[in-house]
Amino acid sequence: MTEQARSNLRRKKLFLFDIDGTLAVGDTLYEGSAKLLDYIEEIGGKAYYITNNSTRSGADYVEKFRRAFHLETTEDQFITSGHMTVRFLLEHYADKKIFVLGTRSFIKELRRNGLHITEQAEDGIDCAVAAYDSELTYEKLVRICQVLSAGNVPFYATNPDLRCPSDFGFIPDCGAICGMITASTGIEPTYLGKPDRQVVDLCLERSGFTREETLVVGDRLYTDIACGINGQVDTCVVFTGEAKPEDMADTPYPADYAFDNIKELLMHCTEAL
Repeated sequence: MTEQARSNLRRKKLFLFDIDGTLAVGDTLYEGSAKLLDYIEEIGGKAYYITNNSTRSGADYVEKFRRAFHLETTEDQFITSGHMTVRFLLEHYADKKIFVLGTRSFIKELRRNGLHITEQAEDGIDCAVAAYDSELTYEKLVRICQVLSAGNVPFYATNPDLRCPSDFGFIPDCGAICGMITASTGIEPTYLGKPDRQVVDLCLERSGFTREETLVVGDRLYTDIACGINGQVDTCVVFTGEAKPEDMADTPYPADYAFDNIKELLMHCTEAL
């Protein structure tokens, strides 16, 4: 690493972390993650968690971090694709009827925010939304295809991720679910979570840090790193999830930093002091 790169790391105060495949997998926190979060606190920085997993609310993540990782967080630190979807729908469809394919928890969160949600293929639907759904059934897929095929209904989705890390490998994510829907209807969704730059903009607004002080850290190039690039901040990929070192040779989303894991990122951050 060049001296310029080390100097650049020294200025980072706001860290925007992906979770699954970056800091942890399932209920297992990767080695170095807790110490990196301690380092950020010691330098007067701030950590936000920008995840495309819409199955959990911010409150759910606070509880998971406490239970599984023994880490204390606050709800406003979690910027989920579900949260970004709520913001978008409140702005554009506050008084409209919205069809949603998603988990019970996700639908409950939408309704808690006052949105008019239906899970039935019925008349008067103004838009359709698909999310990562760990409770997915074939009947749900049939219903959203009915809705999209019935008329000119805008189609949105929480995130384009094709696969989600698990403790044994990967499982289908929202992008893969939407692939089935698009293959059946010919209609592609507009995605609302990462890599949209608004994720970065919201974290900057909440934290008060500058773009120069910010680093996006993730394991996926086309969502995590692309989000940082779109938000005009520096990026760091770790090879503990989907991206592999060989992917860096030919990608439209080159990261500014690349490390094998979070522990290695921590080592370079502390060496930069």
